Amino acid sequence: MDSYKFIRIYDLIISIIVIIIFIPFFTLIYLVCFLDSGKPIYIQKRVGKNKKTFNLLKFRTMKVNTPSIASHMINKKSVTRCGRILRFLKLDELPQLINVLRGEMSLIGPRPCLLNQNELIKEREKYKIFLVKPGITGLAQLKGIDMSNPKKLALTEKKMILRYSQINYFKFLFLTFFGKGIGDKINFQ
Repeated sequence: MDSYKFIRIYDLIISIIVIIIFIPFFTLIYLVCFLDSGKPIYIQKRVGKNKKTFNLLKFRTMKVNTPSIASHMINKKSVTRCGRILRFLKLDELPQLINVLRGEMSLIGPRPCLLNQNELIKEREKYKIFLVKPGITGLAQLKGIDMSNPKKLALTEKKMILRYSQINYFKFLFLTFFGKGIGDKINFQ
């Protein structure tokens, strides 16, 4: 059994445990987001393994009418009140555990990009990033590299894929859980 088969088992076990333990917390965030925007869950088409599209789930951090573009291109006025806190604490990503359970994502992997991020898609094709499942977190996030730098992001993801192991899987989870790394930047100017 290779590392990727073990990783799928780890993804399932960890996701189920986190969802069960944090159901009250998920419910609270859901209610706060509902009061803040009226639509607490945000569904967005993303590019997954083998360039297959899937519906990524997130807690809503942007106003309902915000265009579906990369976070670093969105103005700060589009972020909801609770959205700032959720993004800062990376809690907006929690519904993606459902994507992990469905097999569309892994806990660790390249962040899934939008269908309209053509430059990033081209770089990822060049480095064969689409051969693996996207993840909630990975090496690029831990190094503070977001989708605003497609070439650097794809190169970092390629390094992660080449060094992928069960040890690195748990290392990245541990570092993410204890606050290392950032999410995609937002233009707060």
